[in-house]
Amino acid sequence: MMYEKVFTTALGDIHYWVNEHVDGRRNVVMLPGLSADHHLFDKQWEAFEETYNLLSWDAPEHAASRPFSADFTLMDKAEWLHGILEQEGMKEPVLIGQSMGGYVAQCFLQKYPGEAAGFISIDSAPLKREYVTALEIWLLKRTEPMYRAFPWKSLKKLGISGTAQSAYGRKLMEHFIDSYSKDEYCRLAGHGMRMLAEAMEADLPYVIDCPVILICGEKDQAGSAKSYNKRWSEKEGLTLYMIKDAGHNANTDKPEEVSRIIDTFIRSL
Repeated sequence: MMYEKVFTTALGDIHYWVNEHVDGRRNVVMLPGLSADHHLFDKQWEAFEETYNLLSWDAPEHAASRPFSADFTLMDKAEWLHGILEQEGMKEPVLIGQSMGGYVAQCFLQKYPGEAAGFISIDSAPLKREYVTALEIWLLKRTEPMYRAFPWKSLKKLGISGTAQSAYGRKLMEHFIDSYSKDEYCRLAGHGMRMLAEAMEADLPYVIDCPVILICGEKDQAGSAKSYNKRWSEKEGLTLYMIKDAGHNANTDKPEEVSRIIDTFIRSL
C-alpha cells in the first residue's frame, strides 16, 4: 500500500508516498527524474514494499506537487528531502536517484555528509564541475527556448522515445508528459536544467561518502549520460552496471534486472 503524505514549504506543498514502515528495515528513498512522478518507480515499489521502508515523491513543480513556485535550487530540494525524512523518522537512507533524482541525491550527500547509507545512480551523472564543459553548461541554461522551438507533438514524441525503450516505459512517459501543457513542460525543463547548470557551476566537492553503484541503460539517448557514467566509473573506481536494451529510464525498461541489482546492493550494506 502507498500512503500519500504532504510536506509544506514556503513555496508550495510537496506530496510524497510511503509504505507501512517496520522497525529494523532498511530505509529506501526513490527520487524520479525531471518530468516524471513517483510512478516511475512502481515496479521497484512492487518488488520491495514487503522488504524495505520505502519513500518516493512527486518533486516540487511535478504532478501532485503543484502549484509550486519555481524559485528554488537543487540544494533546496535536498534540504526539503531531508525535512521529509526527518518528518518520517527515516535515518540512514539508501538514496536511489534516476536522472535528475541522482543530482538531488548528490546535493543531499554534499549538504548532509554521513547521513546516507548508500547511493544508487540510475541514468544520472556526476555533479562535479570537472566532468562538464563550459559549452555544456551554456546549453543547459538555454533548454527552455530550445524546447519552445519544437512543435508540441514533436517535443512529446522526443520526450517519450528519447527516454524509454520498452512499451511499458514509453507508456509511462507518455502519461507523465500528457499531464503538462507545452508551456508547463518547457518551463519545467528550463528550470530543471538551469538548476543543474548552477549546481555544477557552484564547483562544490560533491563527495560521495557512502557505498555507491551506477546503473545506466546501454541505449540511453539522453545527452551524454552513457559517456558520463563510463568516465565517472573509471575516474572514481565506481561499479557500473550497463543494462542491455534499456534506455534513459532503465528501471522501467528492465525493471526485474534493475530491481535485482538494487536489492543485492542494499543487502550488501
